[in-house]
Amino acid sequence: MKIAKILPLIIFIIFLNTQFFLASSTQTQTHNIASFGARPDSQTDSSKAFLAAWNSACASPAQSTIMVPQGKFMVRTAIKFSGSGCRSSGINFVIRGSILAPSDFRVLGSSSTWFEFESVDGVTISGGVFDGQGMGLWTCKRSGKGGCPPGVTTLGFTNSMNIIIDGVTSLNSQLYHLVINGCKNVKVQGVKVSASGASPNTDGIHVQLSTDVTILSSNIGTGDDCISIGAGTTNLWMEDISCGPGHGISIGSLGKELKEPGVQNVTVKTATFTNTENGVRIKSWGRPSDGFVRNVLFQHLTMVNAQNPIIIDQKYCPDHKGCPGQVSGVRITDVTYHDIQGSSATPIAMNFDCSAEYHCANIKLVDVQLTYSNRRPASSSCTNVKGLALGIVEPKSCL
Repeated sequence: MKIAKILPLIIFIIFLNTQFFLASSTQTQTHNIASFGARPDSQTDSSKAFLAAWNSACASPAQSTIMVPQGKFMVRTAIKFSGSGCRSSGINFVIRGSILAPSDFRVLGSSSTWFEFESVDGVTISGGVFDGQGMGLWTCKRSGKGGCPPGVTTLGFTNSMNIIIDGVTSLNSQLYHLVINGCKNVKVQGVKVSASGASPNTDGIHVQLSTDVTILSSNIGTGDDCISIGAGTTNLWMEDISCGPGHGISIGSLGKELKEPGVQNVTVKTATFTNTENGVRIKSWGRPSDGFVRNVLFQHLTMVNAQNPIIIDQKYCPDHKGCPGQVSGVRITDVTYHDIQGSSATPIAMNFDCSAEYHCANIKLVDVQLTYSNRRPASSSCTNVKGLALGIVEPKSCL
């Protein structure tokens, strides 16, 4: 009887000890960059501190947090965070302060990416501000005098998987703000991108050669595409996006190279475009290519004075160099525009200018109502395109 009475107590004690052991073995290790010499004075170079914190986190088999406390941390060197040899089961950057690039764009020189993550698995970046201080480079480029470096992308992920970017703010990047290249299973949410509408080549988020990428609840204003989608992108979902200023959400440019992977299974849902150069755009070079775009849905979109709310441009050829007289080989099929409302800043609210050799096929317009500014009637333009219109479609469909 006594054994029967104390047996449950023994089992309970063993259970508690087991839970304590499991909690202890999975406890997150915290690596504060201040412990590695970083100073929040906006002057001291914290590059080595960031890299040392990363190396320390990688060496720990437990999940790790790299803490960036409040304050302004200067990072004067392009940093590559490599996942090669990492023992950690996951690394979380918790950023409470701001990270500053040098205002002199020559300091970062010919570096391609300021904060680059390569071959990492299970990295999360939460909060904080990345300030690229790119105004000087923009001025150099706009001057037309030449001699300007291309600039650096603020934040990039290459050949990585299981990535989360949550609540991050990117200000005034020299070049692209965020690039996702060759990655799988990436979630971007609550991101804010801000740069002047006159800042050249400052795409907000660029995705290429990647699959299973989700972009949610983000506010993007910049001088180029709010979101640009490059070759080899599959299973991309974008929802609750505010875009403007900027060039809209663009698939492409595609087809610059003859051999190029296609783009498929792309959704843009519940987005607003305010005073943008374009709304939703698909563009390809007027050159031979075996690329393609298929299975695309643009749904529940609002246009507020967008210059080209709906556009397919298969004669893209900047400065008319490298493709005059050629025809795009990119095949565009199965694109649906559903529930798109609002106003166009130009008379042609829908413009489909497709390849003379490979006509756009199975293009669908469903419940589209777009007017010209001041609620005047808009028009549509179709070249080499086949499709159908359903429901109320204004301006009148030319499909």
